[in-house]
Amino acid sequence: MTSAYGKKMGKGCRHFSLSQREAMIRKYAYLVKYIAGRVASRLPANVAFDELVSAGSLGLIDAVDKFDPEKGVGLKTYAQYRIKGAILDELRSMDWYSRSMRKKIQDVEAAVKRIEAREERPSTDIEVAEELGVPLEKYYKNLSDIHSAAILSLDACIRNDDGDEGSGSTFSEGIRSEDDPSNSVMKKELKHVLVDAIGRLTEKEQTVISLYYYEEMTLKEIGKIMDLTESRICQIHTQSLIKLRSRIRRYQS
Repeated sequence: MTSAYGKKMGKGCRHFSLSQREAMIRKYAYLVKYIAGRVASRLPANVAFDELVSAGSLGLIDAVDKFDPEKGVGLKTYAQYRIKGAILDELRSMDWYSRSMRKKIQDVEAAVKRIEAREERPSTDIEVAEELGVPLEKYYKNLSDIHSAAILSLDACIRNDDGDEGSGSTFSEGIRSEDDPSNSVMKKELKHVLVDAIGRLTEKEQTVISLYYYEEMTLKEIGKIMDLTESRICQIHTQSLIKLRSRIRRYQS
């Protein structure tokens, strides 16, 4: 962590002296490993924990430098948000998807879109499998493969359809700028879109999304609560994100 801190230690910040800044970074340094550990528990074993810690450390520094007490949010809460965001941004930049994996995701998205446009209700697993022309077991296997290969990011849905990782910016980057006068309006609109999209998921999918992102539970923990296997929760989670990506794409277009 020291090296990560050193990269930006010379920069000033809005509300702390240099000594206060260093003290705040040291005080909340434990959050970096804690959050990195929580994120790592959901990832394939080949992801380097040190890389998550390094990214999270830069997120913590960014939080201390940009912290504004007048916004009514405590530094610890703000730091947690920035640390997790920095770690997720690092994971997205790795772009683990192969072209064949992207094709699988796009095929599921397209199938969901066709079914829900036709039936005007949330699609079921069986319907998606039939639309794809594969057995249900094969569809579940594809979902597991997608989840194991990488993190399915809602931000990634604004990249172009050929999977060019160098194109465009993430959805979060598009609304992050403090200089953008439409920032708050876009955030409110995004919240409405996400709330509506989540509301169109099945009850089981909504539960998984809520426990995973709001309660920050692992797939294994969710499985115990819902009396389902971890692999089944993994499939539900992946399918839910693909559905949400599909609906956000429709909103953007």
